[in-house]
Amino acid sequence: MNALSRRDFLRQAGWLSAQGVLCGTGLMYANPSLAQHETGKAVDGVKAMVFDVFGTLVDWRTCVARESRVILEPLGYQLDWIAFADAWRAEYQPGMEEIRAGRKPFSRLDVVHRGMLDRVRPRFGLQSLDEPTLRNLNLVWHRLDAWPGVTAGLHRLRRKFMLGPCSNGNISLMVDLARRNEFPWDAILGAEIAGDYKPKPRVYLAAAEALGIEPHECMMVAAHSNDLEAAAKVGLRTGFVAQPDEFGPNTGETKPTIKVDIAAATFQAFASRMVP
Repeated sequence: MNALSRRDFLRQAGWLSAQGVLCGTGLMYANPSLAQHETGKAVDGVKAMVFDVFGTLVDWRTCVARESRVILEPLGYQLDWIAFADAWRAEYQPGMEEIRAGRKPFSRLDVVHRGMLDRVRPRFGLQSLDEPTLRNLNLVWHRLDAWPGVTAGLHRLRRKFMLGPCSNGNISLMVDLARRNEFPWDAILGAEIAGDYKPKPRVYLAAAEALGIEPHECMMVAAHSNDLEAAAKVGLRTGFVAQPDEFGPNTGETKPTIKVDIAAATFQAFASRMVP
């Protein structure tokens, strides 16, 4: 290597390092401060990625608020729309726990969402809504928008991996979100095919089984450490993607609270790391 080419190489390497592109694995690393949260294990052998959807891929909070306002404001309702979205979502885990605990038979998330809505609407003066309006309102969860960079990142990841949601959302809900946001799924996986809700082990294992792979060949990707922890316990690999504004500005996890195989500060950085 002559002096000029060596100098050019070192200059280029320095630029790449500053941009977070070089690391010992040959993969991109967007945020070195996240390195302490990684397992240090190679991710070779991963054949598929499955994704949490609400909060990780789509912005449920502002979209539920927006879509609810579109339906209800012309009817004369003036609500704190964000507070309404937050209250509705706050019933999410309690609603599913009835099923996870065996106190109620499994029902798809659209049904759970409707029960959640019926519990919160008296607090917002929505008792008199007619049934067609309630059905339409319940479908706002089918009209959520992706966080910036998610759709492009998924298309990049699909060059190398099989992709699918591993969500508590039902199949028709996942299809509608995919069509709205151009998510390139190879399959719709998650609660409805497992007959249970995350973080029950069966949901993660059923996703890998449906794709014909072993759990260690499947990576669960989420913005929530508890989701990843449950997936790891049954042998899936784990990828953390920060979505810090899920519950409002700077309210989400910026770093995982557990060790994960891969961690990234943005979805685009995660995709670039996995498919350089």
